[in-house]
Amino acid sequence: MKMRAAELGSLLLFVALVLGGGLIIGFATAPGAWYAALSKPPFSPPNWIFAPVWSMLYIIIAIAGWRVWREGRNNLPMKLWWGQLALNFVWSPIFFSGHRIDIALGVIVLLLMTIVGFIMITWRWDKIASLLFAPYAVWVAFASVLNGAIWLLN
Repeated sequence: MKMRAAELGSLLLFVALVLGGGLIIGFATAPGAWYAALSKPPFSPPNWIFAPVWSMLYIIIAIAGWRVWREGRNNLPMKLWWGQLALNFVWSPIFFSGHRIDIALGVIVLLLMTIVGFIMITWRWDKIASLLFAPYAVWVAFASVLNGAIWLLN
C-alpha cells in the first residue's frame, strides 16, 4: 500500500510532536545529582538505557496515535491517546525537577491505566494501534514498579 504525501506528512508531524516533545522534556529534566543520590532497587537499569528505549517507544506511540487520528480526531481512543501523552510528558518534570516521587507514582499509575484503556478500546477496530502500545505498557508497568520502589526506599 502506497502512502500519500498528506498521510506521510501527518505521520511525520506525529513523530515530531511525540519524539521531539519527549526528547525536549528528557533533556530539560535529565537525572542529576539528586537522582544519583537516591537509593534504588537492585533491578534499576543503568541510566544510559532510558534514552534509546524511550526514543523507540515515542516513535511507536506516534504511529499508534496517527493511526487512531486518521479514523477520528475526537473519538475516545484519540482522547485516551492525548491523555496518555499528557501524563507521559508531566511525569519527568514532577519526578526529576519537582523531586516528588510520590506524586510521580500516582501519575505513572494513571498513565499505565490510560495505556491499558487505549489498548482495550483500539483492539476492536485497529489491532495494529493496539499492539503498538503493548511494549509501551510493559515498559510503563516496569517503570511504575521502579518508581514505587524508589519511593519506598527514599
